[in-house]
Amino acid sequence: MSSERRDVNAVELGSPHERYDARVQRRSALVLKRRVIEQEREQLAHALDWAAEDPAFERTAALIVAARRRFVLGAAKSFTYASLIAMDLSAGLANVVLIDGTIVRPLDVLSDVRSSDVLVAFSLARYRKYTVDIAELFKKAGGTLVVITDTPDAPLVSIADECLIVDTASASFANSPTSVALVIHILTTLTTASAKGAGRRLLERDRLAEDLGLYLDE
Repeated sequence: MSSERRDVNAVELGSPHERYDARVQRRSALVLKRRVIEQEREQLAHALDWAAEDPAFERTAALIVAARRRFVLGAAKSFTYASLIAMDLSAGLANVVLIDGTIVRPLDVLSDVRSSDVLVAFSLARYRKYTVDIAELFKKAGGTLVVITDTPDAPLVSIADECLIVDTASASFANSPTSVALVIHILTTLTTASAKGAGRRLLERDRLAEDLGLYLDE
């Protein structure tokens, strides 16, 4: 990520209210729509170039595949990203666990961390203490930590085994989800492609989905 892109992304660290005042308020719907679309077009082009060149994607996918258990963590908006990657990873890999705080509680996970475990943590501005605290304890307990974040100086970067720094700059009051969704899509594709037994698992899921009648007839 270039210094210019980091400078733009640094603006994203304000509160949604501050971004609303600076970018959204008192602008016509047409002008605002065009600004957001143009920003997203530029964002996607930049993200694609970055992803094509950054070897951290391959290294991160290898860590996820090599793990015996794969835990996924995110809070607030990042919980949505965590849920998406957990669902997509579980299609091709076993032992993918979303830490939701209710059914799977951080206390239960942290009390039984093994060196063969990996935690994929989404930690995006504004950084939730919940995520940072759990990830730090997971790493301290001997697990492997993968962090998806948005600035090089984000809280968990210094302790991560692998880190993907996503540019989330946006013309809106909300940070852009475009590049985060791209990261999730690439990681799940790479992990599924290299995971032993992924093809058999996907085939079996299709068979069971048909037996259970999960989908409307095509």
